[in-house]
Amino acid sequence: MKSRSGRSALAAVLMLSALAACTSEDSPDPSPTATSTTRTTQAPDLSDSESGPESPIAYGLYVPAGATQLGPLFRYRSPRLISAFRPELDAAQAQKDAEAADKVAEDEANGTPSPSPTPTPTTRPSPDSFKLLEEPPRPDTTISLMRIDGDPSTVVREMLAQMDAAIPTADLDLNDLSTYCRSKERRITRCEAVARGNTEGNREIRVTLKVDPGRLSTRTAPPAAMTRPVMQVLVEYVGDPRAGQIARETGSLDNVAEIKSQDETSGLIWPKMDEDAPSTTKLVNGWTAPTSATLLLSGFTPKFAAVTTTRAFAADQVAEQFVRANSPDGKVTKDVTEDLNSVSTMYAVRTKDGSIARAVYILSARGNYTALFYTPAAK
Repeated sequence: MKSRSGRSALAAVLMLSALAACTSEDSPDPSPTATSTTRTTQAPDLSDSESGPESPIAYGLYVPAGATQLGPLFRYRSPRLISAFRPELDAAQAQKDAEAADKVAEDEANGTPSPSPTPTPTTRPSPDSFKLLEEPPRPDTTISLMRIDGDPSTVVREMLAQMDAAIPTADLDLNDLSTYCRSKERRITRCEAVARGNTEGNREIRVTLKVDPGRLSTRTAPPAAMTRPVMQVLVEYVGDPRAGQIARETGSLDNVAEIKSQDETSGLIWPKMDEDAPSTTKLVNGWTAPTSATLLLSGFTPKFAAVTTTRAFAADQVAEQFVRANSPDGKVTKDVTEDLNSVSTMYAVRTKDGSIARAVYILSARGNYTALFYTPAAK
């Protein structure tokens, strides 16, 4: 018997599937190509796709003051989590197949013709990949994509302060940006900070913060950045995959350090960008935004892009085509997660050189969203 949460999720998925059907057409568009070449920093009205300060991310972390999250949180199951629950899924599938075979044999013995197999529905999204389990594993990875609208030094330091509070043993330097930011002639070119350890609730997590101010050499921000630095926060549960499913993350952060601008000691400068790169700029390992999608935010380093589309099919198509373009052998991992108010589809592939191309497509009542990520192989 399915749990109450399972029935609620199913009802939500049925509603979202109906929404997908309404926003799709019988014949998909041919592979879209970008045609616009206009350079602009004047973005379309994306207020419905923005989340302001204090919007929750994970494990008590939240969008800091002075930042705006573009699109929803992009959440998915890690390869470790999928592998941990794969044996249970395989066993459940084997049991289902055996029961189906017994039913066919019984019908034939009674002279009752077996019904023709029901065609697999083609309307997207697909059902949860772990739907056969009583409690499908919840995603253990969350990504927030943000534009920094306030003072970048303060916003980044406030995010570091949250990471330091979430992981008490992190011991991050909150007052010297040069600890985490590279620079050229005092101008910041990129920032990255990683904290790993146990939360107050004894959950082992890793938080990775990356900030891209734009290309210093050309004074050009990534497309859709509105000439502002962009920030990516990746939150991963890295403890035992099964133990991570025992209790949901709850609560808020305590003892977040107060950030004062005068305490910053690096003397580094955030370079001012003159314009955004055009929407036809190649991003995320050569990918270009299609005309069927509205670019929400993008980054040069880290490599990412987030889009929204009017039609659900277009958002899914963007995700799948991006990953398959990076997979010459066609070995693509697909995992679908049903939540109470959304369905997320994750496609991923590890390329021959060890790089990872990943895309997450989200169908929700809020809209259709896709985020693309490309992680170069470790050197």
